[in-house]
Amino acid sequence: MALLTVAGAAMAATPDTTVHPQTWPKVAPALKPDAALEARVAKLLAGMSVEDKVGQLIQADITAITPDDLKTYHLGSVLAGGNSGPNGNEFSTAAQWRDLVDQFHAAALAPSADGRTPIPLIFGVDAVHGHNNVPGATLFPHNSGLGAMRDPALMRQIGAATAAEVRATHIDWTFAPTLAVPQDDRWGRTYEGYSQDPKVVAAYGKAMVEGLQGQAGSAEFLRDGHAIATAKHFLGDGGTFEGRDQGDTRVSEATLRDVHGAGYVAALGAGVQTVMASFSSWNGVKMHGNHALLTDVLKGRMGFDGFIVGDWQAHGQLEGCSNDSCAKAINAGLDMFMAPDSWKPLYANTLAQVKSGEIPMARLDDAVTRILRVKLRAGLLDHPAATGAPDLSVIGSPAHRDIARRAVRESLVLLKNRGGVLPIDPHRNVLVAGDGADNISKQSGGWTITWQGTGVPASAFPGATSIYAGIASQVKAAGGTATLSPDGSFTTKPDVAVVVFGEDPYAEFQGDLKNFAYKNGSDTDLKLLRKLKAQHIPVVSVFLAGRPLWVNREINASDAFVMAWLPGSEGEGVADVLLSKPDASIQYDFHGKLSYAWPRTAVQVAQTAGAKAQYPFGFGLTYADHDRAGPLPEVSGLSGNQDPTGVYLQRGKPMQQMHLTLADSGDASGVEAVSAPAHSAKGQVAMTAVDYRAQEDARRLSFTGAGGEVALRSDKPIELNRETNGDVMLVMTLRAEQIPASGDVALGVDCVNGCRARVPLRAALAKLPANRWTTLALPLKCFRAAGAEMAALKAPFVLDSRVPMQLSLSQVELNSHADTVLPCPAP
Repeated sequence: MALLTVAGAAMAATPDTTVHPQTWPKVAPALKPDAALEARVAKLLAGMSVEDKVGQLIQADITAITPDDLKTYHLGSVLAGGNSGPNGNEFSTAAQWRDLVDQFHAAALAPSADGRTPIPLIFGVDAVHGHNNVPGATLFPHNSGLGAMRDPALMRQIGAATAAEVRATHIDWTFAPTLAVPQDDRWGRTYEGYSQDPKVVAAYGKAMVEGLQGQAGSAEFLRDGHAIATAKHFLGDGGTFEGRDQGDTRVSEATLRDVHGAGYVAALGAGVQTVMASFSSWNGVKMHGNHALLTDVLKGRMGFDGFIVGDWQAHGQLEGCSNDSCAKAINAGLDMFMAPDSWKPLYANTLAQVKSGEIPMARLDDAVTRILRVKLRAGLLDHPAATGAPDLSVIGSPAHRDIARRAVRESLVLLKNRGGVLPIDPHRNVLVAGDGADNISKQSGGWTITWQGTGVPASAFPGATSIYAGIASQVKAAGGTATLSPDGSFTTKPDVAVVVFGEDPYAEFQGDLKNFAYKNGSDTDLKLLRKLKAQHIPVVSVFLAGRPLWVNREINASDAFVMAWLPGSEGEGVADVLLSKPDASIQYDFHGKLSYAWPRTAVQVAQTAGAKAQYPFGFGLTYADHDRAGPLPEVSGLSGNQDPTGVYLQRGKPMQQMHLTLADSGDASGVEAVSAPAHSAKGQVAMTAVDYRAQEDARRLSFTGAGGEVALRSDKPIELNRETNGDVMLVMTLRAEQIPASGDVALGVDCVNGCRARVPLRAALAKLPANRWTTLALPLKCFRAAGAEMAALKAPFVLDSRVPMQLSLSQVELNSHADTVLPCPAP
């Protein structure tokens, strides 16, 4: 199939940002004109004060607002972000979610002393692969896997099931579906896109909107278990240069329209009620400030009459704006700010901007009209949130799990099956190995209970089935033997080994890659595959990943290789396809076809026009196919270390081969902090995620009086002699929050040979502006003067404190400049 592709098609140095609305498609209205509804909107609007109107434009996160706040601030919306749970508990039950939502709805509708007509809230959540914030909910495969099914009818069922579970908690709005058309799999949100093909995205966008909202114009539309859908992220988020999240999509207007806009035409045609603006830019212009695309194209030419909501503090990235103030975004066409923790100053500043005329009253009224129109269409002004909503028993129901299990079966893509090792006879002795074999968190990926999908215990998945559990259930029922052994060890030699491995959970920019090498070329899983092969055991690899990656070595070390994507809570769907029936006939054949082309090397953008992919878009074997493919080339195409030179912590995360550890005073090793929140063994050091320039791109470090240390430790010795002889410094991007007036605080390094060099830091931290981000640096030569052997460091950054202290840290790197440079202590 010939595809419109954009990867590698960088524009000129000064790309054209001219928009020609007349060239964009007109979209036939999904809903008939409703004069009575519009009259109600106009009457409500006429009775609202300016303060109430501005309130409708503001959306706050539940971590930063309480129901009582709505007595003073009549906001239009509340959301629960990826790491936001009722009362600060991400593992809250469905009943606790419902109770909190009810409290917010009741507060918004409470009678006021001034006689104003109360306007209900619209409550939003990222239900992107099921009601994924709620333990026990049905978790469907992530979108990249669903795209491999090529089954819009099943997508409609998935949308309806998701909506029913969302509405059971009385939430009425989901930020889905994502209609990105990813063109570079290095993008950390690739798994949120259905396919690199705009035709697949368009078909799925229509089906998902209809499943979530119901058929536009029918009696079921936005009633009885349906939820408001969101088409996101408008526009071009999947085409950013080098796959960088929140980056710049450098393409022509025609490509922006025909590739990246295809899903929006379909979603608008299905009656989607909200559209989320993208963090990203088009040819250097941020979407949140692009009047031509938001207003002239989307609302004008394409006829969208719902409302445009922003993304998480994205308005603050516009030039001349901040999280607290951004008239530019409203004037460009944004109707509702997503202002999770900045909502209060943003409300005050937006109100002042309306009163001063910086935001015209006509623009304010248009935005509020759109929000009220959606609320009326959803029936929010006519009945309590609970009316028509399913009860909690629908969450994780057998019917919904059956839909998800079918989706798993249909999404699996068979890349290799030499010698007919698949399907597996369930009467045999089956070894199930790999760190993903019995790990529902890993098989579900990001946006699962927590934003990143990390730090989630098995207990948070009641009713779910791991891949091992699914295999074991069917094998044991047939009379065979299934043994779980993550490291591949055994006492009785198995007849076949199923090895489940792949990407660890991530979300958004924290999944951005510099190349396509699986785990940056780590050979941990490869060694397991080769160990089993060396023992003459047939090996079936089940790869868990949100995107194709360069795994040629792993494929060569396997007799069969299955791309399972991120299948979600119903792992038995994998067993349904891998295992035969007891009579040796096929249970379910392989159905999935690649939704993205597979890279030939670790540096190839396989979607690029003319690229010869390892496996092309649409590839996928069935049991009827005879796999005669030979060994794949094992030359990655990489050269040298692919991490940025001298960067140890970036956007709150340690780089490859680095480990962030938290240690109590006297603890030599500490605890590795693989996700936030985390703490040391005795709790003397705690780490939580905070926002700097993007969501959770920094870490807050809190020390108790007992003291402790935070360190970045390397897998391999780090040699910094050359840098130390020059003017290179260790630079920290940090925010001083609670710095003691006295006591021992030090910055240092640890050497491979056991030396520990420390330089006093407390006085310097105390002089920094409080609660303001800045860069603080110490020349590397200071560590050498303090006794460090700079030729072989095992920890290039250690922060020690023996007194209570709190600061936030986003980046640690080697650089030659900073806002504040400390002198070396006098000898």
